[in-house]
Amino acid sequence: MILSIESSCDDSSIAVTEIESRKLIFHKRVSQAIHHSKYGGVVPELASRLHTETLPKLLDEVAYLFPKLKAVAVTTEPGLVVTLLEGITMAKALSIGLNIPAIGVNHLVGHIYSLFIEQEAKLPLLVLLVSGGHTQLIEVDEWNKFHIVASSLDDSLGESFDKVAKMLGLGYPGGPIIEKLAKEGDENRFPFPVPLSKSPKLAFSYSGLKNAVRLEIAKGDIKNPQFQRDISASFQKVATAHIVQKLKKYLKRSFKRYRYLGLVGGVSANIYIRNQIADTIRPFGMELISPELQYCSDNGAMIGRYGIELYRNGIFTDISKLQPKSRSDII
Repeated sequence: MILSIESSCDDSSIAVTEIESRKLIFHKRVSQAIHHSKYGGVVPELASRLHTETLPKLLDEVAYLFPKLKAVAVTTEPGLVVTLLEGITMAKALSIGLNIPAIGVNHLVGHIYSLFIEQEAKLPLLVLLVSGGHTQLIEVDEWNKFHIVASSLDDSLGESFDKVAKMLGLGYPGGPIIEKLAKEGDENRFPFPVPLSKSPKLAFSYSGLKNAVRLEIAKGDIKNPQFQRDISASFQKVATAHIVQKLKKYLKRSFKRYRYLGLVGGVSANIYIRNQIADTIRPFGMELISPELQYCSDNGAMIGRYGIELYRNGIFTDISKLQPKSRSDII
């Protein structure tokens, strides 16, 4: 079995996965959202302290499986350095104490493999990664071959959801709040501009849309529930339209043809976005696949799932080189 640890931001998570069958033996994720909500976002030092309290408790629950462990996998990048260190320190201790190899895992690749928890990978495929830190369109041609064809020039999709919620005084995390309010809002009330709509560039951008929303909020009454709903619905519609436009542009240009599009990352839990993406790719003969909702956000199971691929190919990390990186792209 492989034990896997995730601590890249504000979710503490540990999983244990059987190597041969890919069966998830144990998985638990503890969210810190309630602790950070009053600050309107994640406070790194607080997140780090909470990881030191939570991760050892989760580890105690799987101590009985230690004799069966063949490796320990841990998120090393990208993320908050102070929180990544908590998971990495634990992984190093387990590697030394149990005399098992360590496997460093790129968090973004982990999200891609959240599609394949407890199952075989469906490769090749096109992936749309939409999270709090990244918005990327990625070609995945082999298990370890990733090519980013489009990424955000500024804010990520998830970050823009959080910032709009913060501007409306709605708390953190903003994604689920905006999605819920949007269901009862008028998505046509505020005609926000679709970012880069006239640009041939294959890229994403949310800073301009975020600013347009800010200006509209400044003119309205953020205490008015219907105003909140209409802002949320109008923002969500345009933010999604931007993704759809750029995805269509890629599909019309590309010579590559994929059967599947994997929608991953925290924002992939948004049902409105899922439906819009599914409708967009259907005429191109593609099928949308997404993780189960419990695996959309950061979790140890996805780290363990990719850890299996690395283990089977004999790719391990010298613990002296097991270091956190705050930013990275998929290599």
